[in-house]
Amino acid sequence: MKNRLQNLRDKLIKKDLDAVFITQAHNRRYLSGFHGTAGYLIISQQKAILATDFRYTEQAKDEAPDFEIHRITGNIQTWLPAFANELGIKRMGFEGGDVNYEFFRQLRRALTSIKLVSLSSFVEEIRTIKEPEEIDFIVKASEITDTAFEYVESRLNPGITEKQVAWELEKAMRENGSEAIAFDVIVGSGSNAALPHAKPTDRIINEGDAIVVDMGAKYRGYGSDLTRTICLGNPTEKYKGIYNIVLKAQQTAIAKISQGMTAKAADAIARKIIEKAGYGEAFGHSLGHGVGFAEHELPFLSPNSKEKLSDSMVFTVEPGIYLEGWGGVRIEDTVVIENGKVKPITKARKMTC
Repeated sequence: MKNRLQNLRDKLIKKDLDAVFITQAHNRRYLSGFHGTAGYLIISQQKAILATDFRYTEQAKDEAPDFEIHRITGNIQTWLPAFANELGIKRMGFEGGDVNYEFFRQLRRALTSIKLVSLSSFVEEIRTIKEPEEIDFIVKASEITDTAFEYVESRLNPGITEKQVAWELEKAMRENGSEAIAFDVIVGSGSNAALPHAKPTDRIINEGDAIVVDMGAKYRGYGSDLTRTICLGNPTEKYKGIYNIVLKAQQTAIAKISQGMTAKAADAIARKIIEKAGYGEAFGHSLGHGVGFAEHELPFLSPNSKEKLSDSMVFTVEPGIYLEGWGGVRIEDTVVIENGKVKPITKARKMTC
């Protein structure tokens, strides 16, 4: 955690800030190691303070050894001014994307003599470069996901419902060591597969139906993300044609994305293939997103992204085609940039058409 704190303190200097007030849960855990669901970090060049209530003080002492642990009660107006005065804070950053208007009003009332500076992606930018241990955790989550998918996929038969498939996938992930699921399992069959974030329904899956499955496990707080499109029975020629377009787009992107490339350029690799095949309007989402503590985090691989990709970034590559009334195909892997090139982390089998 000390390297993470130093990276943060370097950013404080660049922003001319005396301290930063951390409220976002993933950022709190990333910087301190504290797993609890309530608490705040106040970090300056001299001190790192974790303020939490009586439920978590003992836990915090064990999990956040680099921080001073303080037990707090009441709203921030009752305790934050004392910390600010002790640290001599004149300019303090806060996580503008995490703080609602009412909480900001409390901040302003508590710190009347301090300049408050709204920060965007301040810690998230540090989190984009994964440490070796973080990558190991994502690899473990991905292995759990792969195993669960292949176990359930090999046992699917017509007559099962989408909800039943989703439950079998979740159960298999947990039985294989997932501490939670990274997000609600997506299962869309038949025409429901045209919904990129389809919620599982009571729809019965029939012979010949295409099924989009999107799932992810959690290990030590880190997630994985995997999408496969499978077909029960013999796929139609239309399905095989669309599947192969998406597969080519994904495989080409994985082969060509490299360190130093912009996320926009990475997105374009897959998007041009789908557009050339005549389905550009049917690929409405971005090519990928970062994977870590959060389901979606930096970097975002989209047509509008200005981020540059670099070694040790972990993200998804997930092109798709969705046709209203017919269905859809999406193929997604979690990958890491290693030695300048993309290396897939999720490895569950894909269909061959």
